[in-house]
Amino acid sequence: MRLTRYIKEECVRLRLETQPPDEETLREAQEAGDHMVRSLLRKAKEAVVREMAELLNQSGRISNVSKLTTDLLNREKKATTGIGGGLAIPHVRTIQAREFLIAVGMSAVGLPFASLDDQPVKIFIAMVAPPYEDRTYLQVYPRLGQLFREDWMMDSLLDCSSPGEVIRLLADC
Repeated sequence: MRLTRYIKEECVRLRLETQPPDEETLREAQEAGDHMVRSLLRKAKEAVVREMAELLNQSGRISNVSKLTTDLLNREKKATTGIGGGLAIPHVRTIQAREFLIAVGMSAVGLPFASLDDQPVKIFIAMVAPPYEDRTYLQVYPRLGQLFREDWMMDSLLDCSSPGEVIRLLADC
């Protein structure tokens, strides 16, 4: 299976615009209590999800990006898609997707995403599919997990200098 069939250059962002909370803001939240820290981290996660939904929307194959964002956030409420090791795979089957799509976003500094290992996430691979599209969805998700077990993959993606290079790197996956 060639992942590049589902990723377009306009759906790849080498540097996400979302930034982690700065140290002063985080310190103030910690002084105010755990609920403020959780709120701050939740807002950062929501910003990443919103940005990934916008990237998916660049494909021209999303019906309503606002509803897609809501669907992705609701999926995150069930269980985090931050699988650890600096990788998150936000995904959802939704009527907002006209076909199976993938978007890739990267952050060299890493962003909070309630990952299973509590570490910042550097690579986000968002997947959406129509509700009836089980086959591709269920084939790609485990393949991505296997791919990122390879130590070189994370560094190689972060070293890419263009969306085309990201797509070529994922070409044989």
